Amino acid sequence: MKAYQPICEVLSNGTRLVYLKVPSQVAHLGFFFAAGSRHESPEQIGLAHFLEHCLFKGTNKRKALNILSRIDAVGGELNAYTAKEEMCLYASFSKEHTQRAIDLLADISINSTFPEKEIEKEKEVILDEINSYLDSPSDKIFDDFDAKLFAGHPLGQNILGTKESVTAFTQQDLQSYVQQYFTADNLVVSFVGNVALPRLKALLEAALANMPLTAQRATPHPFKQAQPFNEILKEANYQAHAVLGGLAPSYHQDERVAMSLLINILGGPALNSRLNISIRERYGYAYSIEANYHTFADTGYWQIYFGSEAKNVNKTLLLIAKELEKLAVKPLTASQLAQAKKQYKGHLALSMDVNSGLMQGLGKSMLAFGQIDTIAEMHQAIDKISAEEIQALAEQYFKNEQISSLIFDV
Repeated sequence: MKAYQPICEVLSNGTRLVYLKVPSQVAHLGFFFAAGSRHESPEQIGLAHFLEHCLFKGTNKRKALNILSRIDAVGGELNAYTAKEEMCLYASFSKEHTQRAIDLLADISINSTFPEKEIEKEKEVILDEINSYLDSPSDKIFDDFDAKLFAGHPLGQNILGTKESVTAFTQQDLQSYVQQYFTADNLVVSFVGNVALPRLKALLEAALANMPLTAQRATPHPFKQAQPFNEILKEANYQAHAVLGGLAPSYHQDERVAMSLLINILGGPALNSRLNISIRERYGYAYSIEANYHTFADTGYWQIYFGSEAKNVNKTLLLIAKELEKLAVKPLTASQLAQAKKQYKGHLALSMDVNSGLMQGLGKSMLAFGQIDTIAEMHQAIDKISAEEIQALAEQYFKNEQISSLIFDV
């Protein structure tokens, strides 16, 4: 596995920096803000995602076309994403253009003007995005599952928003959101590339000199309890889709690493995961089946997704139930546990082998935990996991009465 030792520092304005020097011509830069759909009030649903789009529409010194072409003109890439607990602006570029990238991300973070004409155009773009999403059952089912699992809570809100909420957004809404969340103390900068740390810090200090230092922000509403549900809806076109799952440890809980290993054994990306072997390879009931584990500050959830012919849905659900029960009642053997740990470490190595993904992983880790674990520390945490711990987690979180399911039938 590629060894790395990122450096974590705090700039003079309070912005946290994660820096990793790698011998590459290409550099990767990300601005991570603790802002996302979870931070929206009921009348703001979709505002963070709308802001993500509108940040590229003009600043005090750049028009939209100048922003969009600033990195592309030198062969780089500029993009952004919005999640439930973070928003990220990021760029990949040849290392000699580091100052250009820093200046651009800082400019759109601090000086965006949100021209009314551009706002109205972007509303149409996002309404088309919502329509496209509504037309794709395999995408929509995940958000619908979240909405039911976290019913009445911001974690259940759709990141895209609704047609009504998007249509109602104003320039003032965008400016207010920026004032609350785009501040130095709420920003993590992640950099992976071959640029000396003193030079990088000097560029960031200059570019972020005018960013507001802090602001009053509402504390995210804590999530307390989920009410299990089981629903079947006529939403699919040709293939049935299903998601089932339940709550799991948050990213602050000690069980997080063991839960990640458990879900990896159950239905991770490997072709030899238990669900893939049982359902896809042995019986051919589903072309696609996977298990995932998502974490937030105060909770988390696991889920299994599969798509299949409608006639195979119930058979697939029975096989899934058997695999969950096996993990809960029978501990892994020593050899099974050793193999699972080896495989999980390999997956971590692959995730760190692409520098753009590594930059994002480091930024998100610093934003969530305030620190970065080394590879050695990650391996130590994995090595400590026992078969009894894996079994206990399966027993705790895979109870039938705690599992929710949503099926899109044809």
